[in-house]
Amino acid sequence: MRGFARWRVVLLLVLLGGIFAGGWLWFDWARFARKPLAVASTGQSIDVARGASFRDIVRDLRSRGATRASPFYWRLLAMEMRVAGRLHAGEFALRPGMTPRDLLGDMANGRVMQRNLTIVDGWTFADLRRTLAAAPVLTHDTAGLDDAAIMRLVGGPEDDNPEGRFLPETYAYVKGDKDSSILKRAYVAMGKTLDTAWASRAPDLPLASPYEALILASIVEKETGRADERPRIAGVFMRRLEGRMLLQTDPTVIYGMGAAYAGKIHKSDLTTDTPYNTYTRVGLPPTPIALPGRAAIEATLHPAGGKALYFVARGDGSHVFSDTLDEHNRAVACYQLKRCQ
Repeated sequence: MRGFARWRVVLLLVLLGGIFAGGWLWFDWARFARKPLAVASTGQSIDVARGASFRDIVRDLRSRGATRASPFYWRLLAMEMRVAGRLHAGEFALRPGMTPRDLLGDMANGRVMQRNLTIVDGWTFADLRRTLAAAPVLTHDTAGLDDAAIMRLVGGPEDDNPEGRFLPETYAYVKGDKDSSILKRAYVAMGKTLDTAWASRAPDLPLASPYEALILASIVEKETGRADERPRIAGVFMRRLEGRMLLQTDPTVIYGMGAAYAGKIHKSDLTTDTPYNTYTRVGLPPTPIALPGRAAIEATLHPAGGKALYFVARGDGSHVFSDTLDEHNRAVACYQLKRCQ
């Protein structure tokens, strides 16, 4: 009887030990599931390759220091969430405060990490191409292509100049997307924006086509960054076009100079004829000189009224508008030559 009693005590102790161990294991697993991963800053991610095993994923997380938990804990959590075997491949964000449950939820639902590329109002097409070439995790399928090939790739006529054809905006993308896909989206967005704005344009504008509107909008974009001045500057250019006056706008001269522009325009640059020199040629230049934003397009097609034919920069980002050449010359003397009277 004494031996039997001793075995009962041992069995009870083993049972209690098992219950205690199981309880501790459950408690530790539950704490793991709700405890945030060790992610200190934004911008981190994990790249899950197609066909990667559960162990591969956890090994990657452990190597980054994001978790110390064993693959068993992660698999048990995936089973509890009913997502085991349903994890997607792709790049997934590791965010501060994210728990293992959050991460598995993202993987199961295919919520891959999105990045943003912003095309800035007033950039040139060359600026856009440089930015695309430097964008991380994009597939750079336009590298080395000329303008005609790019226009063909985005669905436009290959004999069209790409300048001005892409809408400044922020475009989301994921790892592996092609830079041509961003260009195509920006090209389509510009086409829709321009068509909509042209359809609702003010009457009797001296513009023959949406493309002429795009050209003038690019000039307005480069002349001012002030929202309140865009319609006034567009109005000046409209009146000059109607009067067959030279537009005499420096940004077109700069664009025509290309790589020769070193940060300053000289008098000789204003008299050197190029297709873009609006000091030597009447009318609009042959193409846009930049990528105009929505606001510049709207201002161009809804210009402010008035009689002003001239404007000059004050030096603080704003302009002085003048109706006559005498008024303009006085403004130039004051704000450009610092000879205010």
